[in-house]
Amino acid sequence: MVDSELIEQLSLSEKKVLKALGRLRKAAPEAVQEECGFSRLVEVMNAASWLQAKGLVSIEEEITKTYSLRRGEAALKPLPERTMVSMLVDNFGGKGSLAELKRDGRLKNEEIQIALGWLRRKGWGDISKEGDETFVTVTDEGRQALSMKGDDELIIERLKKGEVTEKDASAQVLEMLKQRKDFLNERHAVSRKIELTPKGAEIASADLEIQEEVAQLTPELIQSGKWREIGVRKYDVKAFAPAAVGGRRHPMTLLINKIRNVFLTMGFTEIKGHYVESAFWNMDVLFTAQDHPARDTQDTFYLDRPERIDLSGDKDLVDIVKQVHENGWSTGSQGWRYDWRIDEAERALLRTHTTVNTARYIAQNPQLPFKVFTIGRIFRSEAMDSTHLPEFMQIEGIVCEEGANFDMLCALLKEFYKRMGIPKIRIRPGYFPYTEPSLELEIFWNGQWMELGGAGVFRPEVTKPLGVEEPVLAWGLGLERLGMLMWDLDDIREIYVSDIDWLKKAPQI
Repeated sequence: MVDSELIEQLSLSEKKVLKALGRLRKAAPEAVQEECGFSRLVEVMNAASWLQAKGLVSIEEEITKTYSLRRGEAALKPLPERTMVSMLVDNFGGKGSLAELKRDGRLKNEEIQIALGWLRRKGWGDISKEGDETFVTVTDEGRQALSMKGDDELIIERLKKGEVTEKDASAQVLEMLKQRKDFLNERHAVSRKIELTPKGAEIASADLEIQEEVAQLTPELIQSGKWREIGVRKYDVKAFAPAAVGGRRHPMTLLINKIRNVFLTMGFTEIKGHYVESAFWNMDVLFTAQDHPARDTQDTFYLDRPERIDLSGDKDLVDIVKQVHENGWSTGSQGWRYDWRIDEAERALLRTHTTVNTARYIAQNPQLPFKVFTIGRIFRSEAMDSTHLPEFMQIEGIVCEEGANFDMLCALLKEFYKRMGIPKIRIRPGYFPYTEPSLELEIFWNGQWMELGGAGVFRPEVTKPLGVEEPVLAWGLGLERLGMLMWDLDDIREIYVSDIDWLKKAPQI
């Protein structure tokens, strides 16, 4: 049974090609063009391509390689190995030194090197060393070659008269000539045959209506009334069409904006900070001992310019932090019990976390209550791999108000992730140097529990020197880690490699 729906989808050109092939069965595009009366060959190929996609015709292609000589001195002169054999036999009795061959002048230095290579390859000559000199001796095979041309030379004679196809010459000989620099041009000629498939033959034998048709009605067709005499081609709404992809924001930008909006709707205020900080604000204020491994150059980027940041403007706080480290000050702690050094605290570095932003905010705004968050870039001296970058984004948030406690912190985290579209989380005990108690947060994603961040209550050694007596709830997480989960990525580097295909397909958060 003829597929009437498929016939309706055929264009006028496709119908003409099917009709022509119904008569020709199998033919070259040029023959189909003449049979159809098309003015251009491209009309045949366009129609044939669509018919092939519909399973109505098959297109056979045969590629023929054609060779010609390049317009250059090398292709017009005798082969250098033949010239060298002639020189050796005629002038030196069949054996001569390289120095003598160079003085002869019939071959350039680069041609001599080429000739030596082909002499060895063809067996026309032997190369030997005698003292400090190199000698070339013509073999019996080389002497015989003087009386007859080789297969490659015979092909060259034919090439001087015109092109030679790969079918007209030995593949081995052509390969030898192709190895010579600037010698041959290679051209690919494609011949095609179009043939009806059984399904196409069935359609071609049907009564195909050949009628002029248009894809759209124009004002001229309507005004002239010609629209009554022509057919309007039906649209195939099921046909494949490439997805239209317009401009869009980078997935990381969208994720940052979503996190920012969640915090703002929860009543938080966004704060900013600086990339360059002193070790005092980045480490000491947060009760990180000056011999802590995190302060080592293997983990932290210290600067050469500026090498130090003056702390004289924070003298009172510096004195208190010094006491906190040495003896605990009035926090109830014993401190770290070592001699704290101002020169270590003044070292300039690239911040290793955004907690430094919240610490500065507490010092500048000790009045309760406050709820702030920060999203920023941080830097750590880490080897780059699938889960680590030396530069990445971190999210921090703190809350301080009368009566704040650990239960409130857990509730805040659950609400935040719920608004981020991650309703299932669980909390495990954790340890961080400047929070106590501390927790680690896991989310349930794609059927498994995954660690995503940490949180806790700032220790008194952190908050009391900054002028705050009430508990400060704090949490933080890596932004890229969250993005990897949401975009189902295995390698953190994929976020920043600007893969256009991934950027087009990445879910819009």
